[in-house]
Amino acid sequence: MNEIFGSFAWFTNNPTIKSYIAAFTQRPLLRYLFNSLVVSSITTVFSITVASFTSYAITRLPIKGKTIILGGVLAASMFPQIAIISPIFNLITRLGLRNSFSGLVIPYISITLPLAIWILSTFFKKIPYSLEESAKLDGATPFQTFRKIIFPLAAPGVFTTAILVFIAAWNEYLFALTINSDDRWRTVPVGISMYQSQYTIPWGDITAATIIVTIPIVILVLIFQRRIVAGLTSGAVKE
Repeated sequence: MNEIFGSFAWFTNNPTIKSYIAAFTQRPLLRYLFNSLVVSSITTVFSITVASFTSYAITRLPIKGKTIILGGVLAASMFPQIAIISPIFNLITRLGLRNSFSGLVIPYISITLPLAIWILSTFFKKIPYSLEESAKLDGATPFQTFRKIIFPLAAPGVFTTAILVFIAAWNEYLFALTINSDDRWRTVPVGISMYQSQYTIPWGDITAATIIVTIPIVILVLIFQRRIVAGLTSGAVKE
């Protein structure tokens, strides 16, 4: 403890992995990791799937009021979580979904779906319409055009959006704290915040757990690094 709050140093004089061991043995950190992984994965798959079809319909199909629709999507994402936590909590309670994965997935989707739609709409707009017209001349249906042409070309943007959605769901705290009160269903942010007791704060255990839970995100970014960079730089240069 003295070294944690003592003078700054790049290396400690007494290195130990005691805090890392305690993070796993004294608290159900693996359970928290599993819960976060399940909730974040389900949220990402559902949000990206729905957002892909929605963005394609908004940007590529002849629909009136596209600007109004996108404006409504953006406005929905601007509501602070504290303003919608009460109605969502009441809804989840009435549905009997407290202390469950579904109880978190539903509000997480409400947070990440507008973000995914807005980002994917930008990527779909950049795909040349001539490719879509050629597919129509060959007899392709709108769904075939989306599945075989539009979606593969927008893959870098889809991967980038998926990473952003996953991170947003992984780091969410307020809904996870309010909806899942049972320790068996807590996610990583809530679980780590519960490490402290009334009189003590185990800084070493909290720091060790924080480092551990960042590893899945780092691995995910490293695996899809090229696609993420391609998605972020897509359309940066005008042809």
